[in-house]
Parts: sequence; structure tokens; C-alpha cells
Amino acid sequence: MIFILLASQSVSYEPHLMPNKTYEYKYEGEVNFGLGMLNLAESGARITCKIKISGVSAQTFILQVSDLAFKEFNGFQGKDSFIASPKLTQRIASQLVKPFMFDYTGGHVGNIRASAEISDTIVNIVRGILGLFQVTVKTTQTIYELEEAGIHGICPSNYATEVNMETKDMTITQVVDIGNCREKVAMYKGMATAVFDKVSKQRGESVISTVRYIYTVKPTAEGGLITKAHGLEQQHFSPFNVKGGSFQMLAMKEMVLLGVSDTPRAVVSEPMESKGNLVYHFVNADANLPILMQRLDNPVPKAIELIKRLAEVNRYKIDSATTEDTIKLYQLLRAIPYEKLEVMWKQFAANDEQRILKFFQMRFQAGDVTPNEGLQAILLVMNHLQPIPDLVEMAKMFLSMPFCKSNIYLWHAVVLSYGSLVYKHCTYYTPCPVAVVQPLLNMAVESHRNGSTADMVIALKALGNAGHPGSIKTIMRFLPGVGASPVNLPPRVLSAAVQSMRLIAARDPHSVQDITMSLFLQKNLPTEIRMMAFMILFDTQPSMALISTVTVHLQEEKDLHVVSFAYSYFKSVARSRTPNNHFLSTACNVAIKILAPKFGRLSYHYSKATRMDWFNDDYLIGTAAEVFMLRNATNIFPTEIMMKGKFYFIGSILQLLELGIHAEGLKELLGAGIPSFKGDLSASDFQAVLNVLKNWEVLPNDKPVLSAYTRAFGQEWFFADITKDTIRNMFRAFSPTGKESPLWSAIGNLQKGVSWHWTKPYLIFEVRYFQATTLGLPLEISKYYQSINGITVNAKAAVNPTLTDRLGQLLTSDISLETDGFIGYTKDFWVFYGINTELFQCGSEFKSKTPISIPWNFAAKINVGERKFELDFPPCKKEFELFSVSSNVYAVSRNLEEPALTKMTPIMATTTDSNDEAILTPNVWHPRSKMCAESKIYGAGLCVESELRREYYHEEYPLYYFLGYTNMALKVVPVQAIKAVDKIHFEVNAGPSKHPVSTLQLLKTLRRLSKEATQGVRLSSDSASSDSGSHHSHHSDLYESLNSTPEAMLNIKALAMSGNQKPEGYDAAFFHTAEANIQNAQMIVSQVGEDTNWKMCVDTNVNAHVEAKAHIGWGAECQSYEMSVESATAHQPGSKPTLKVTVHWTKIPGTIAELGTRIESYIPGVAFFLGFYETHERNAKQEISATVAAASADSVDVKIKFPELTVYRQAFPVSLLTGSFQEFQHYRNTTIGSFGRA
Repeated sequence: MIFILLASQSVSYEPHLMPNKTYEYKYEGEVNFGLGMLNLAESGARITCKIKISGVSAQTFILQVSDLAFKEFNGFQGKDSFIASPKLTQRIASQLVKPFMFDYTGGHVGNIRASAEISDTIVNIVRGILGLFQVTVKTTQTIYELEEAGIHGICPSNYATEVNMETKDMTITQVVDIGNCREKVAMYKGMATAVFDKVSKQRGESVISTVRYIYTVKPTAEGGLITKAHGLEQQHFSPFNVKGGSFQMLAMKEMVLLGVSDTPRAVVSEPMESKGNLVYHFVNADANLPILMQRLDNPVPKAIELIKRLAEVNRYKIDSATTEDTIKLYQLLRAIPYEKLEVMWKQFAANDEQRILKFFQMRFQAGDVTPNEGLQAILLVMNHLQPIPDLVEMAKMFLSMPFCKSNIYLWHAVVLSYGSLVYKHCTYYTPCPVAVVQPLLNMAVESHRNGSTADMVIALKALGNAGHPGSIKTIMRFLPGVGASPVNLPPRVLSAAVQSMRLIAARDPHSVQDITMSLFLQKNLPTEIRMMAFMILFDTQPSMALISTVTVHLQEEKDLHVVSFAYSYFKSVARSRTPNNHFLSTACNVAIKILAPKFGRLSYHYSKATRMDWFNDDYLIGTAAEVFMLRNATNIFPTEIMMKGKFYFIGSILQLLELGIHAEGLKELLGAGIPSFKGDLSASDFQAVLNVLKNWEVLPNDKPVLSAYTRAFGQEWFFADITKDTIRNMFRAFSPTGKESPLWSAIGNLQKGVSWHWTKPYLIFEVRYFQATTLGLPLEISKYYQSINGITVNAKAAVNPTLTDRLGQLLTSDISLETDGFIGYTKDFWVFYGINTELFQCGSEFKSKTPISIPWNFAAKINVGERKFELDFPPCKKEFELFSVSSNVYAVSRNLEEPALTKMTPIMATTTDSNDEAILTPNVWHPRSKMCAESKIYGAGLCVESELRREYYHEEYPLYYFLGYTNMALKVVPVQAIKAVDKIHFEVNAGPSKHPVSTLQLLKTLRRLSKEATQGVRLSSDSASSDSGSHHSHHSDLYESLNSTPEAMLNIKALAMSGNQKPEGYDAAFFHTAEANIQNAQMIVSQVGEDTNWKMCVDTNVNAHVEAKAHIGWGAECQSYEMSVESATAHQPGSKPTLKVTVHWTKIPGTIAELGTRIESYIPGVAFFLGFYETHERNAKQEISATVAAASADSVDVKIKFPELTVYRQAFPVSLLTGSFQEFQHYRNTTIGSFGRA
């Protein structure tokens, strides 16, 4: 009725501006970032101004800004306040005060125009202001929904209107659903190789946003006048699931009408250009890195100076304090025009460390870089290159450069990197044009025509990286039974062709399913190819019906390797907990129930697939590891081994690392077996393998013995073949005769002294997400991960007697080496959530640093013939850090006018003000600890320090586990030694035993020896020659005086040397005696020094692989404490295979007893958690025993007896190596036998 009444009075609510009027408003926009708790730091920015709108024509108006003020907030609510930034205010006002022109009709803002020099950032701020005039009014409905353009894009809006009966003003509430925009203003950069996981996305979100506007419109005869408008945007962000706590963005803007007046004169505007409509326009963000701010004017000298400084401070160690400056260098390099890079190249051309600056096209053409440098440049640059059409087109030129083909590994890097670039391009451009992958298709067709195996493999691998659906037809030419033409290609080409579909599986699953299913069903194909096709088939996420079809065919399958692989794959996926396998695991569970009765007990020596994974819904993260071992019936070795690692993170799957080895060529080298191979991995076994390798001349020239590849993030970046030529070069390089060996010159250089340093920075990943906000400011969520790796080596060697003409002389010479240096890296990781413009930044920032540095300084003496190795280390004089992890979360504020005054406030205050009042009382957790293991013998210690500070709330838990200060460090510290330490001497003597004796005789002899040795040490004089040499000779005399004393097969000494005084430290001797079906081994560790008789004696006995015993005694003459461990297997006809382990002790130290008591207290809870039953009964007091009996192919019966408690469970599920005990023994015996056949 109110609308009818108002209509009769000829008034309108549709927003309208009069061309002859001037409207003055007060505007305020504010954005704030934090966690919404008063006691946690926040950051923000505020813009206030007055705006005047005057008419140019009926639909065109001029906006002018005045009284601008920009303020920043960084601190704690209720304690700190916004602080004005005059310099930045002046910088923004210099552009914002200029007039802006816009079209306005029926409550909708049209084309916006401004002077050409006005930046996009300022225009976006104006868009935020004009967004408060964008409203659709319908007087025939009070609730309505429509799709319209706004600053966030073209998004659905829900409207609700209400008229005040007294003032007749209309209140309009608009809610914009920016989560379901048809065209949303958002942009992703980085991690194009991540696979989207829809099911994981359904389990939780990491970003949730709401946008609401409230307008007050006064009706007039000409149209509605907006007297007040308020906009509110709230966003919750978490690196995990927002349900478990989140960072918050609160963006608010408000406009209030101050007055309306007649325009005194016609408005004259200066020349303007179109800046677009109200929809936000992204600024080129490549140079606007969110984690720092610096002036980018005149970048060349700044970059040169920074390169020099970073090179200098990281020469002798990684300077962790300056590693973040490499990000500054990246930013400067991005701002340098192409032609200016020539200046930098000329300045650094003589410096090997800086020859990989990134404009390398001209360098490749000129050939003034080495193939190794070119390879590094290709891998790094292609990885960070933006996959836009122009750059992809430019990258094609590397495929035709002669320099790229001058080195096989460089050529591989170029081709594979281009394939990766195509994959990233297709991620952002759909449908992806075939033209981008055409060079690789041409390579594949040409190699197929020429019949070159190597060329076919590299082309197919590149197509695999590209993952372009348009390459399916070309790939089919290499696969038998799926195309029109017959195919007869080597297995390694077939394998590469099948694997080339691994990424197409997600983009065109139906085509890949048809091809892989056809290959899987061709029983005449090599076994490995069928299993490979099976793997790719499951990458397509097949339906229940398709899995059922596979299961039916497996029931009739004769190749047990194929069946075993498929069954183990089904079994692994059936246990999967990751979201992408949610539906697949159900189908696989049904399949294994069908196949288990017939194939559930196939033994481990058949082909297998294994998968282990984990996923947490609270954090939306998970991991998975897969291992595939492919065998065939004609080869004792696996023909293919693949290992994959995956990381699940907020709806995406990152295929972190994959390694693979193809060993088909080993069959030609090994033949029927290895003569004299026993299978016990002894020295004779290694010698037998070496003798076989010497027959490398029998290998074919065109078939590799081994092929290996590695993939990162799903992209293959390196592979290598070990061929006949490779083995020939290896034998030539390590040939013991002649000076032509490259090792000869290397040893010559080492004798002269070498000094080598290498440092490389790597930006491992840069992941950025941009989204418009209601204020016209860009919201950014970014992750940066970088590393600086370095190594410095100084070394000088001496050989006595000097080498004359043969490297084999090294085996009988005394070699001495003096060296010092370090190896290490520092990794920096940032997560930024906030506003990022070229003028200012504000937000929340997580920052962590992980440095590792391992220095060394030692002298070594080596005699290979005598099997003697000595090391001398200097004493520890000062503390140094080996490893540390530090992190914190900050509220950050930066602005370009004052880059040196960056504000970074830890989100949790270091001290608590008792006067502060918080809505919720946090639980404060602030543990600090320092634990050290010190040796007063060697004068050194190892310390672990840690400090954490957390404040968390019961209502919001997972995120708060990671927020706050964290610091953990591992340090080597000097310790006050018993004696002044001159050096620490480490010695290994591996002489063979000449007098094998029984264990009982050994222990009796050692006890008698220790008594006489102790007495001899006490009676010895303190002469000047009483150093380690006299100490050793004294014991040598004792050994020589005892004919029954055994000689150790291995002796290790670790001694602290103190001038002429007797050394302190430890001496370990290892003995081995062999009898029929029995292997005995002993270890004696003795403390060396005055008035000490501490020893540890370990005696082990293994009988025919079914029984093992170990006895340990330590303390004075090995008599103070004692314990033993015994294990035995049993399998009688008609009974279950059983393993029994018993731990018995007579006397143990109090600390170990206390630890055992603590562990025992947890046993009932852990047993209950694992489904065990328990009974309280008295068992042997000083004994723990466990019995495990095989109950079925995938379960065991377990019983564990403690002194006062017994826990047990029947049919405990475990992943056993399926197959009977007899089958295992039979396979072991036959395998060893086949190895030994001539």
C-alpha cells in the first residue's frame, strides 16, 4: 500500500543524481586484520575524505575528493589507535584529488574516466567509493534476487527493502553472494601443477566471505537520494579448516550525505581516458611482493649492489640474517627492463656465481654459458615463467637452438621444461590450443618415423609433462592394439607412452580409460606394460562399473604378477582415507572381497602396489606414499620400481616427489644368475656382483642397463640412462692404470690444495591468491618458500709414497688430508594475509626460518691396504648452532613513503597487562627448556633449546596450536673438560680376525686382559713419551703375551688427546666367530683412562635363522648391570607360524627402571585403544615376553606378558607379506640358488 500511496504522490525511490546539483558526502573506509581477540595484535588502514559529485550532463557526473587522510593501525585494540601517515596521505592525495568522471543511470555506475596518469590503484579506491551508489531498487517487491555487476564481479545479490512510515525513507539491505559469482574478480598465481580435489573441498573451506550493504534512500520527485550507505565485508581465512579458528578481515565503508546545493557554474573537465566500469581491475602484481616493500625506482644499481653484498656475506657460511634479502633481489629483477639486463650481464660476466641471470635467450644464442649453467637456468626459469601465450610462444625457440642440443642433459631439460610450461598454460587457458603442444607432437611423430628409441622416449616424456588432451592421437601411435597401425616397439618406449597419459587422465578421463583398459586386457603385452596401464586407469578415478569389469577379468587372469599387483592395489586403496579416494575405496573394498578367496595369499615375490595415507578434516591436510614394484616371470629383479609422495592441502593435491627406476637391461647383463653369489650380502657377494659387471661388453649398444627418473609436483625434470657407454666411461675414469684417468688430475689438484665455494638461492614456490574487497583494495593470500644453499670446501692432500704412474698405488699408500669448510642452507617461509598495494600493506604474516649449518675442520690419515682410518678434530672452543627453527605471527604495516619504518608486532604480546580486559580469557602456554648431553672427556656437549608461546581458546583450537612464538635449536657447546683437550682422535682399524674363538673363551680372556691392563696402567710411569702411542704399545705387549687373545675384526677408538698425558675416551672392539649353522658376534666397549674399568659387553648368537640371542652386560668389568634378549620362530606341521621374543634383566640402572615404570603405566590405555584385552596376573618379575602367531593371511594373534599384566588380542589385522611360511622358505632357497647358478 505504501508503494501505491507514494506512486500517487509522484515520488520515486530509484537512485538518481541531478545534473544541476552538487552533492557532498563524508566517506570513511577501514580495513582490519587479526583474529578478533582483544589481547591479540591487529593491523589495519583507514581512509577518510569528503567527496563532491557534480553533474556534467543528465547521465555523466564528476567526482572530486578533498580533505583526504590516511591512517594506519598496528597494535592491540583498546590500547593502541590509528596513527596518521602524512607522507602517504600526500602521495595518495596527489592523484585522488584530481577529478573523476562516471556515468550514472538508475542506480548503476557505468564507465569511469580519469586522467591518464592516474594509477589503477587509485582508480580502484574510487571504485570502492562509487560502489556505495550501486543499488537496484524495485518498488513492486520487498524481497528480490538478481545478478548484477559490482566491484567483486558479476555476482548474485539478495535484496530486502523496508519503508519507514514516518520519514518515508527506504532502507535497502543487499547481500552479495561472492562465493557464487558468474565472473568473480579473483586470481590465482603459482602451483599450477596442483590437482584440484573436489571431495576435499566439500569437507571444509579455508576462506569464507560475506558482503552486506545497507542503504537509506530518501524519495523525491526526481528519484531516490542516497542519504546514507554502509558496506561491510567479513572474511575468515585459515591455512587449515576455518571451523578450527581463523584470521579475520573486516572491511567497512560508510558514506553520509552532508548537503545538496545548486551547481554554481558549468563543470569543466580536463582530458580523460576510460578506466572501465565498477568491476575491480587487477594491478600488475608481479612487482608488488606482499612480504616486503622497497622503492623500485632505478633498480639496476640497487640489484647490483645487493648481489655483491649477498655474495660476500654468504661466502664462508649462510648468513641467516640476510637470506630474506634475496626476495628483495627477486623484486628488483622483476622491475628491470629487458635491455637493462645487458648492463648487469657485462658487470657479472666474469663472475661464475652470477652467470645465470634470467634473460638467457641471447646467452644461449651467443654460447657464452656452459651446458651445465644452461641446464640450471632452464630448470629455474621455466619453473617460474608466467605461462601466458606470448611467453609460451617465445619458449618454443629453445627447441630449435643448436646450443640446447649440444649436451644430452641440457636437451632433456629444455624439452621436459617446455612440456611443463604447456601444462601450466593449459591450467589457466581452457580449452587449451593444440598449437602450444604442436612442437612436441612433431618431435614424437618424427622420432616414430625414424625409429630412434631415445628420441621417442624424450618426446613421450615431454608429452607426459604437458598433459594436453590433444596429444592422445599421437600417443596412440606408440601403443599396440589401440590404433589402426600395428606397433612393435621396445618395452621402455611402451612404458613411456603409457605414462605420458598420467596427467591427461584428469583432463580427459574417458579417452584414457578406453586406451588403458584395452592395454590391460591384451594378455600378449609385456607384464609391466599391463600393470602400468592399470595404474593410469586408476588415475582417472574409474566408476564402480569399470572396477567391476576389471575384477571380472582378473578372476580369469593367468599372469600372477598382474593379479598380485591389481589385488594389492585394490587392498591399499580400500584402506585409503584421503578424500579423492572416498568413492574409489568403497569399490576397491568390494573387489578384494571377490578376489580374496582365490588370490588373497599370493606371496611377496610377485608384483606389488603399496599405499599408506592419512588425512585430517580439522586441518584439511594429509599425506600419501605409494610404492609400486613391477616384476615379470623371467627376471629375478624388479623390472620397474616407482615411489610417489603426495601432500593434500585445502582442496588440492600436490604430487611432491616421484622416483622411478627401470631395470629391464639387467637381464642381459646378469643372464641366468651370478656365479658364487650366496645371498648373505657379504664381501664375497659384492665381489661376485663386481665380476659380473666386468662383462659389460656383452650389452647391446642401444639398450640401457638402468634408467632412472625423478618428478617434482607431477612434472618430470630429470632422467638418465646407464648404458654400455656409461659403464665404459666409469671403468675408464676409475681405471687403476695410466695417467689418462680424470681422477689423476683431480688428485694432483688436491695435492696442490683446492678451494671451492658454491651458493645458490632458490625460490621454491610462490603461491598467490588475489581478490577484490569492497573498499577497492586488493586482498592477497600468499605463500613464499625460498632456500639459500651453500657449501665451502678447502682441502689439501698428501700421498706417501708419491704416485708415479698408477692410481692403484693409492691402495698401498699413506694418504693424509687436511680440510675445513661448511655445508648448509637456510629456508624461509612466509604466509601473508592482508592488503597489498604498491603504496601500502597491512595484514597478518606468518614467518619462519630454518637454518642448517654443518661446519668441519679435521685432518685425516687413510691406508686402504691396512684398512686403517684416522681422524683428528680440534677441540670445541666456542658455541655454534647446527640447526634451528624459529617462527612467529605478526601484525604488519608497511608503506612506500616510509619503508624503513615497517611495523611488525608479534600477534601475542611478550608481556601481559593485567589491566587489559578480553572477551575470552586465553590459556597461556609458555614452556621453555634446555637439555644438554655433555662429555667432560671430549670437552664438548650437544644442547637442545626450545621456547614456545601460545594463547588458545577452547572454542577455536587447531589454528591456535601454530600461532605464536616458536624457537628450537640444536647447538654444540664447549664444556669444561677433565683435562685440557688438544685434539679429538678418532680411529678405525678393520683388520681381519686371525684367531676365531668361542664366546665363553672370548669373555674369559677379556676379563683377564682388562685386569692385567688396569694393573699395567697403574704401574706405568708418567714419562714424556707417555702419549697415545705408548698407551697403544702397552696394550700391544699385553695382547702379544696372551696367545689365547682373539684379534678384533674391527676396532674403533674415540680419544681425547691432552699433550703428554694419557688419553681419555672409549675403545670398541668387534669380534665374529662362525660355527656350523651358528653365527656369533661380540662387541666390547671399554673406557680408556686412568682408574677406570667401565666396559660394555654385547654377545649375539644367531642359529640357522630361527633363533637369535643377545646378552648385554655393562658397568665395572661388564658386571654391574645385565640383560638379555631372545627371539625364536617355530612352525610345526598343523600349527601356526609363531614368533616369540623375550627380554630378561637381572639388574638395570634406576633411570632405565624408572622409564620402564612410566611406559608400563601407559600400557592399559594403549592396549584398550588398540582393541586388546588384559588380565592381571603375576608373570616372571624381571621379564617381558611377546608371542605373535599367524592367524590368517592378514592377521595375527598377539600375547604380551608384563610382570603383573598380560594383554592379548586374536586376529589383530596387519599388512603381512602374504603367503605361507613354507612358500617364503621355498622362495628364499630357490632365489639364492638361482643367483648362484653359473
